Amino acid sequence: MNRIRNFCIIAHIDHGKSTLADRLLETTKTISERDLQDQVLDNMDLERERGITIKSHAIQMNYEHGGEMYTLNLIDTPGHVDFAYEVSRSIAACEGALLIVDATQGIQAQTISNLYMAIEHDLEIIPIVNKCDLQSAMPEEVEDQIIDLLGCDRSDILRASGKTGLGVQAILDAIVERVPAPVGDPDAPLQCLIFDSVFNPFRGIIAYYKVVNGTISKGDLVKFMATDTEYDADEVGVLRLDMEPRKSISCGDVGYIISGIKTSKEVKVGDTITHVDRPAENAISGFEEVKPMVFAGVYPIETEDFENLRASLEKLQLNDASLTFQPESSAALGFGFRCGFLGLLHMEIIQERLDREFNMNVISTVPNVSYLVYDKQGHCTEVHNPSGMPDPTLIDHIEEPFIRASIITNTQFIGPIMTLCLGKRGILVKQEYIHGDRVELFYDLPLGEIVIDFYDKLKSISKGYASFDYHLSDFRPSKLVKLDILLNGDTVDALSTLTHFDNAQSFGRRMCEKLKELIPRQQFDIAIQAAIGSKIIARETVKAVRKDVTAKCYGGDISRKRKLLEKQKEGKKKMKQIGTVEVPQKAFLAVLKLD
Repeated sequence: MNRIRNFCIIAHIDHGKSTLADRLLETTKTISERDLQDQVLDNMDLERERGITIKSHAIQMNYEHGGEMYTLNLIDTPGHVDFAYEVSRSIAACEGALLIVDATQGIQAQTISNLYMAIEHDLEIIPIVNKCDLQSAMPEEVEDQIIDLLGCDRSDILRASGKTGLGVQAILDAIVERVPAPVGDPDAPLQCLIFDSVFNPFRGIIAYYKVVNGTISKGDLVKFMATDTEYDADEVGVLRLDMEPRKSISCGDVGYIISGIKTSKEVKVGDTITHVDRPAENAISGFEEVKPMVFAGVYPIETEDFENLRASLEKLQLNDASLTFQPESSAALGFGFRCGFLGLLHMEIIQERLDREFNMNVISTVPNVSYLVYDKQGHCTEVHNPSGMPDPTLIDHIEEPFIRASIITNTQFIGPIMTLCLGKRGILVKQEYIHGDRVELFYDLPLGEIVIDFYDKLKSISKGYASFDYHLSDFRPSKLVKLDILLNGDTVDALSTLTHFDNAQSFGRRMCEKLKELIPRQQFDIAIQAAIGSKIIARETVKAVRKDVTAKCYGGDISRKRKLLEKQKEGKKKMKQIGTVEVPQKAFLAVLKLD
């Protein structure tokens, strides 16, 4: 155990984590020249196309230091705020962390939030300034920022370059010397913490774990404590570039287990594995439950694909524990699932993975957040969907979730960023100058305002320089209203939205105008109305298709024409009573793209 080191790499998005991980694997000869490619640990097509890490990846390396062989377990983590849950799980399985900061950009929002997460778990932090080979690098200034943040000595900070391999040897030596060995008792009852799992169509579910106490061997009868199920360990081993089977995995090490588990409900991330014949007294206190931020309905395009969609989501949930879902139905879209995501990028990635990995074509509804609705008796209900709102006369007040956002930017962009935040009903809490011309703004913002396009707008007005990080702070009373869309007096539930009273009028008007373009004309007039409760706030009319009934009258008295027109008018009135309006599928999708 004294020769095992478990560590992860944490950084802001695009600061060079995966490239530096490549150099570490190359230097320790874990990977052959033939298998070497850029971002070797990013094995998903999506990750390679977008150049981002979506999943954390574990891999074991061997390194010789001072005449002794050490085992290094590395976990490479994502940098985007939407995948922060992956980072928290990786940190729970480590004793040390490499904090990487880009020498050209300095400290960003995600650097700080990931660092605080690591400090909470008492990890040993090794600060590294990366990309030192670039012309625009400012290593001295970035080192000053790190010293301000960590309070460490300048000699503790390592300079490196993931591209050229500069300083990689020093990083490996620092890992061996500074990161503490894992603590645990090899002879105690077995306790393994599951930090990830994947679904393999041939071998069932493979769980990745860190052995905290005891030893797990091939052929052991093991029990998963949270689900209380028992299995034979058909194969145990360590994670190299591929999985390498071993006879046993001992205390402090990271490995995998294959035991022929077929149903995804039986493996939970954060669960504890123990022996059946000599069980541990209690489970390891795992990581906190994930709190989804954004909710959206996901519906199959073909109704009969509902069960396939359920199976696909369950398999995806194994690999991405931050996805939550429950069944729901909509009058317009049929049966589907209400899914919880950590953000819009997360939602987009899940949709893309459903399409690529499971061939599922899905429609997703407009993303929204959950609200707390209090009635006149003081009872509180949580509402994720506008159709679940009680009658407006019974509601006392509605509370919406607020987040505490931290935005780090260059001083020249303060004005436009403040305007953007105020437009989203933001409240400035404080602003702090970090170093030189870099400033950190703290805002309280309603989550419902930022889920659609806030991040994109922030990036464009700051020319890509502002970085954004947030966490849920509390629920606050707000003047929210349910905006209904009526077609000829009938409510269309899939088009209802919850919005702030101040924005409702303009949003309702834009919605009616958009629907007028998309709904085909009928034999009778169609009234499209936006309403708050019983008050109509906007209206558009799709005019009827008219037939010239007087065409056959040549000459003669005007009363003959009037008689025909009166007859047509009666027919239209009768048709309007029994006619219904078909809303085309593209109308639902167009409403999502209103902005």
